[in-house]
Amino acid sequence: MNRQAQAVIMLLLGGAVLRTSLTDLYLRYVKAGLRPFLICAGVLLVLAAIMTLWYEFRSTDEREHDHGGDDGHDHGDGKPHREPMIGWLIIAPVLGLLLVAPPAMGSYAAGQSGTALSTADQSDFPPLPAGDVVPLTMLDYASRAVFDKGQSLGDRKVRLTGFLTTGADGRQILARMILSCCAADARPIKVGFAGQGPTGLADDSWVEVEGTYSDQQVKDGVNGEIIPFVEVTAWRPIEPPKEQYE
Repeated sequence: MNRQAQAVIMLLLGGAVLRTSLTDLYLRYVKAGLRPFLICAGVLLVLAAIMTLWYEFRSTDEREHDHGGDDGHDHGDGKPHREPMIGWLIIAPVLGLLLVAPPAMGSYAAGQSGTALSTADQSDFPPLPAGDVVPLTMLDYASRAVFDKGQSLGDRKVRLTGFLTTGADGRQILARMILSCCAADARPIKVGFAGQGPTGLADDSWVEVEGTYSDQQVKDGVNGEIIPFVEVTAWRPIEPPKEQYE
């Protein structure tokens, strides 16, 4: 494709990146801390596209004279040749980013991947903060429940937030996708329900669960890692949080 077309696609891509990063949409793709880099990348793409268009339109007369007014390329045989149209397929992901806003990864992705909890997560666990109900991340609770045998949890009541997904045994469990960088490396942390867990809700429903440590465990049917449980004392459905990845 010619440079004008390249510049237009670059402008669309930069605009799509800016649109995504200046709203909460970017949280569906990357970690929150990457927002400044996305904004900078979008601005640079837009500026590069504008500069390319300015240069091309500024020298239009000169190029038309050099190429005889044809957009094709002369390969030495006196006949203009155009580049393959397949190059225009590059616009597909750009349009997808502009027109489609896929949801954050949920129950289907969690069901296809084994829990991210592994022996590499073992560490010393500090005391829980003061408070009647302690909000914990799924990774923190699961790590304490499995590797600390619940000693740092004791009988303290904790609060976990995640979405429902169906486990290998057909029962619903709580899950939350964790990121190292972006959605491409997202993996789930899974916690089962002991006691009266959520009922009557479809997979991908977000819930807030309160409960205490349970020594019940099962092995993940996907990768064989341990899935801990929480003794549920209360739960309620909630709206999906703005930042759905942990």
